[in-house]
Amino acid sequence: MTAQEFIDFVSMEWTLTPRQKEQFLASEGLYRDWNAKINVISRKDIDALYDHHFLHSLAIARYLQTVPGLSEAFSGAQVLDLGTGGGFPGIPLAILFPETEFTLCDSVGKKTIVAAAVAQSLGLENVHIVNARAETLPGKFHFVVSRAVATLTDFYPWVKGKFSQGILYLKGGDIVEEIANVMGRYRLPKGSVHTWPVDSWLPDPYYQGKLVIHFEK
Repeated sequence: MTAQEFIDFVSMEWTLTPRQKEQFLASEGLYRDWNAKINVISRKDIDALYDHHFLHSLAIARYLQTVPGLSEAFSGAQVLDLGTGGGFPGIPLAILFPETEFTLCDSVGKKTIVAAAVAQSLGLENVHIVNARAETLPGKFHFVVSRAVATLTDFYPWVKGKFSQGILYLKGGDIVEEIANVMGRYRLPKGSVHTWPVDSWLPDPYYQGKLVIHFEK
């Protein structure tokens, strides 16, 4: 998928401003340049930046549209992207939601260097980068987003108590047992965890089995 094809596809779901289009278009060159210096995306996957990274990140935004009132709650919220790596899903979401404040956190310093440089070059004033471990972060956020940084059993304790409205987690594979373990261990109410198949929006074999997992508060 070319940058323009990505813009055309995304524009069918959301009305993009000229600035948002420019930011999405500029992202490819920035990630290619930085990835040559600090490898945050596998070199064989950089050509699929929009297909496999930007669209995957925006699957969270597409899921928000399926739940009444959730997009409105997310817009203007304080959001933590934990284990952001080079800025996913945080940077694509920050472009799409300019009124939302994103804190992109990763414990690996070289990855946050890339995320910070890309965000600055794109002029994303709603993005803040933190090089830290999750348990050291002060304060609370409305939402936590993340993309498959760990099993749910490991991930949930890291963010427990750090969000007031929900978790939106991108993960694939057989997650039934993981969800059951988290719900049992932390006594989450029945019906508080939802899954949404990404390939219901992106009918590409790459997304088969990939989910947005939504933990309601």
